[in-house]
Amino acid sequence: MSLITTLAKNAKQAAQKLAVLDESTKNAVLKDMAAALRANTASIKQVNTEEVARAKENGLDAAMIDRLTLNDERIEAMAEGIEVIISLDDPVGQERVIGTRPNGIEIRKMRIPLGVVCMIYEARPNVTADAGALCFKSGNGVILRGGKEALDTSLAIAGLLQDVLEKHGLPKELISVVPDPDRALMQELMEQRDYIDVIIPRGGEGLINYVTDNSKVPVIQHFKGVCHLYVDKDADLDKAMALLLNGKTQRTGVCNALEGLVVHQAVAGDFLPQVAKAFEEHNVKVHVNDKGAQYFDNADVIADDAFGEEYLGLEIAVRVVEDFDAAIQHIADFGSNHTEVICTENADAANYFQRAVDASVVMVNASSRFSDGSQLGLGAEIGIATTKLHAYGPMGLESLTAEKFLVNGTGQVRS
Repeated sequence: MSLITTLAKNAKQAAQKLAVLDESTKNAVLKDMAAALRANTASIKQVNTEEVARAKENGLDAAMIDRLTLNDERIEAMAEGIEVIISLDDPVGQERVIGTRPNGIEIRKMRIPLGVVCMIYEARPNVTADAGALCFKSGNGVILRGGKEALDTSLAIAGLLQDVLEKHGLPKELISVVPDPDRALMQELMEQRDYIDVIIPRGGEGLINYVTDNSKVPVIQHFKGVCHLYVDKDADLDKAMALLLNGKTQRTGVCNALEGLVVHQAVAGDFLPQVAKAFEEHNVKVHVNDKGAQYFDNADVIADDAFGEEYLGLEIAVRVVEDFDAAIQHIADFGSNHTEVICTENADAANYFQRAVDASVVMVNASSRFSDGSQLGLGAEIGIATTKLHAYGPMGLESLTAEKFLVNGTGQVRS
């Protein structure tokens, strides 16, 4: 039996034991996992620093370097994310009543784990802790296949989590890391439909496309984050500026950063000169359509069909539109179903925007940077689904479960 088949089979067997574990025991394990991360911050950083240095030598781009890098703050955030998961209700075993049929049979539905989740990701070592904790509390085994750039850090983090599992008498195979980044092993993972129930890829669009095109296991997809801020004619421009700078400049290499600014022509003359000055101070490169070009020096003027890029850097596309409907159409044409934001003081416009725009998270007067599992009260997230089967948006505990029917009768037979 190959390494990958053995890994997948062991994860499946381990997950069967976890499916019936009580919530208090799960929370005790998670508490110790958070403590282990904090206690071993220095050793995690030492491994990570060596990986970051190699990545820089190998020419990894700035966005990927940012995702790869761990520091005290980010490791603490990983531990705090686990503690938030502890505070959340365990979805496994939750029931809801469907009703009683005319023949007397009673029907309920109960939440159950998916089984074994496989995460395929690039330079994101924090995914190891996030996915491990989320899958554990939701009753799932998890197999983690990180990119070669983050492999040593991921193995170090997973090793700490596995030690905690074993101290509690649980199989370490509940959280497994593929120890070799060979692409052939990833392909073999995607063929393990007897043991793996779902694959969640996190990374660049190329990785997502590759997994989607080649997997024999169901895939939850998150292609890219082309997020927009629409500044309405009834916007508070001070709020709009704060949302824009936070969404674009706070952290550029993440999927909930702003990549597009759409401005109603009624406020463009007041707002865009301020934007131009702020972008110059923050060294943000601007791509803009003809209507907005007059407000920027040295901007790249692009055609109206050339929007929709995910820059993952200090770069943004700006478009001036004639009205509210044109803004919604722009988002429909160029958004990626991730996160969209409107800045407006008009409640009717805000409500219509939230109903009309097809994105997994639609915000009113709040930064796109809040489109994150921890910020939305889910604890750590395992990913953000931009397709609708079976989850949409940041995926927390409930998204890692399904429902089965429970039917109780008194001897009824079908005639």
